[in-house]
Amino acid sequence: MTEIRVPTLGESVTEATIGRWFKKAGDAVAVDEPLVELETDKVTIEVPAPSAGTLGEIIAKDGETVAVGALLGQISDGVAGKVAAAPSKAAAPAAAPAAAPPAAAPSAPTAKAAPADTPQAPSVRRISAESGIDAATVPGSGKDGRVTKGDMLAAIEKAASAPTPVNQPAAAVQVRAPSPADDAAREERVKMTRLRQTIARRLKEVQNTAAMLTTFNEVDMSHIMAMRTQYKDVFEKKHGAKLGFMGFFTKACVQALKDIPAANAEIDGTDLIYKNYYHVGVAVGTDKGLVVPVVRDCDQKSIAEIEKSIADFGRRARDGQLKIDEMQGGTFTITNGGIYGSLMSTPILNAPQSAILGMHKIQERPVAIAGKVEIRPMMYLALSYDHRVIDGKEAVTFLVRVKESLEDPARLVLDL
Repeated sequence: MTEIRVPTLGESVTEATIGRWFKKAGDAVAVDEPLVELETDKVTIEVPAPSAGTLGEIIAKDGETVAVGALLGQISDGVAGKVAAAPSKAAAPAAAPAAAPPAAAPSAPTAKAAPADTPQAPSVRRISAESGIDAATVPGSGKDGRVTKGDMLAAIEKAASAPTPVNQPAAAVQVRAPSPADDAAREERVKMTRLRQTIARRLKEVQNTAAMLTTFNEVDMSHIMAMRTQYKDVFEKKHGAKLGFMGFFTKACVQALKDIPAANAEIDGTDLIYKNYYHVGVAVGTDKGLVVPVVRDCDQKSIAEIEKSIADFGRRARDGQLKIDEMQGGTFTITNGGIYGSLMSTPILNAPQSAILGMHKIQERPVAIAGKVEIRPMMYLALSYDHRVIDGKEAVTFLVRVKESLEDPARLVLDL
């Protein structure tokens, strides 16, 4: 008997929703054949069969929320039909492992509390902050009773499997007042998908946790647009990718991140982690919601390489073909509401990052140039940042650096 469990879903992702099962109990399955689709707030992934055989009892049904390591079902050896003919036998062995995932803590007699002054591992602190589970309340299975990452994941699964209280606090569930009868007859009530509920919860958690502020500036896009018009055909012919604006913005942000390291940092407990690498997430809209694939090591890539990566991510995001490892590890994010016509907005942080840049629509506006009024293509820029990490002076300076690079593209070439 082989267990099917929720795989590791990537950085900061601790749970998923069962989208659909491709097989039903009693069906024959081949090794690596897709069995079930999992939806997270970042990406949709397929869980392959770990071995060949017959699909036994399906433990987690469509629409259920499951934690990392949770038991989804089992595969038994042999031909199809054996499990279907005797479902009670297939269900019996599933009961024991369901309550004990691989990362579960040992039984109470072997687990002991760690000394009060024992420091927690960074992974434990991070999971505790993201899940809301106090590590001090989790029995530790590590040396000297220390709480391990596996103990925390097991505690998350236990909490996820617990029944939801009937009487939830008023703040936990938003309930609207009933509509008048005439209006109610013209309303359509649709249950939020688990994916949308997860996105809503995580965005709200960012607002509740981070001291989030937004600062604004504007950039004259004349020089970038002129360069793009002059070289776009030659660029596409040589590199096989269109010359857009994202390559310029990404390189400008990398230079600004080098000048303002706090914008490329994150909080881990009482520590600040400064990252000397530049993995830039680029928000892409899809039918299922916003996803953020990550272009890694942007400081080592040319504008052409960045443009090709972003174009490839965009195509595969819309086709639902992004991999989970392509969605994790970002240190900074860029989102472009301008493609939808947004003139100005305040983007929400992509936790655990400390800053996100919002691009907007390019609009011709009158501006004063050398004492004269001229019409220039202008774009508002917005930088949302975590004030716990970044001071106001640093945030403003960051946007000024981005503005300077875009208004004088030679600075990008010369790394100034």
